[in-house]
Amino acid sequence: MARAKTLSGPVPEVDRLNVTIVDDIMVRRSVATQKLDGLIVERAQPNEVPDKAPRATLVGEWGLSMHVESHRDGEVRQTLVDFGYNPVTLLNNMEILKISPEKLDALVLSHGHYDHFGGLVGFLSAATGKLKARLPFFIGGEDCFCTRIYSNGGQYGALDRKAILDADLLLMMAEQPAIVADHGFTTGKIAQSGFEKPLRNTREKVGVVDGFGCFPEKVTAAKNTGTFVPDDFEHEIGTSFLLKGKGLVVLTSCSHRGIINTIKQAQVASGLQKVHAVIGGFHLLPPLTDDYFRQVIAALKEINPDYLMPAHCVGEPFYDMIRSEMPGKVFQSNVGTRYLFTA
Repeated sequence: MARAKTLSGPVPEVDRLNVTIVDDIMVRRSVATQKLDGLIVERAQPNEVPDKAPRATLVGEWGLSMHVESHRDGEVRQTLVDFGYNPVTLLNNMEILKISPEKLDALVLSHGHYDHFGGLVGFLSAATGKLKARLPFFIGGEDCFCTRIYSNGGQYGALDRKAILDADLLLMMAEQPAIVADHGFTTGKIAQSGFEKPLRNTREKVGVVDGFGCFPEKVTAAKNTGTFVPDDFEHEIGTSFLLKGKGLVVLTSCSHRGIINTIKQAQVASGLQKVHAVIGGFHLLPPLTDDYFRQVIAALKEINPDYLMPAHCVGEPFYDMIRSEMPGKVFQSNVGTRYLFTA
């Protein structure tokens, strides 16, 4: 374990950025490639393995994983952000999308929900002997390891600390903004302010049982009650890149702390205001209301990103509304979608 290198001074700048949706809820066929100003949206065909049986096809599920390839002065870095719900899905999609574990330079886990870390242990097992030695694995704090349940009592698992360390990963605690693979940066803890009151659909419990859980001495004392308490997602982090001449590309993952708060935290961490694109979960679902969605859209219009790619936990009511309110800026993410950003 180690403390991540804290971001200080100017953030890294990249010339080109490719973001691929490896795991998400939907797979679509026969969607044309789109070419826009500084952006190409490629839609991978569900089956790109000609020598495999027809069952080797891209698979969708309730989970999220994103692969980032960044370029700067001929230097290439690859980062995997989140790991989906199921290792079978993750590994299948990585093979079809030709994402090689041995080329990864960093791993980032946005927060401790199973639909974001469920594929991790299976991925690490399949990648034994392939990953780079001491590959950095970024999380937002000890809270990420806490045991969680749904608000209705259903189990939601706990991150496997032993599997991470046994895989020779360097566990990087990134409570503060931190550099990722020389090219990107994490937001650090996301401040909650303003009007946002996102859904909090899980509860967490402090303590370690049979090797799983979070260490009480490393978690806020108020949570150390011995029982399940409301999950405040204090450990959630976003991952961002600065594209030369364009602005920030923010990977939100899930936005349990609020989509606007997540973007603002990336702005604060970088010292930059211009947002080029936002990709990932916005966590805007019923029972949140249309009035709440309108507040979020008004705040997004004020930030004025060039592109929005809602994924994963974005309900149809919000998606339909934002496409209408911000025409030409919103793109639906599906498994295999690749966003190619150029300076």
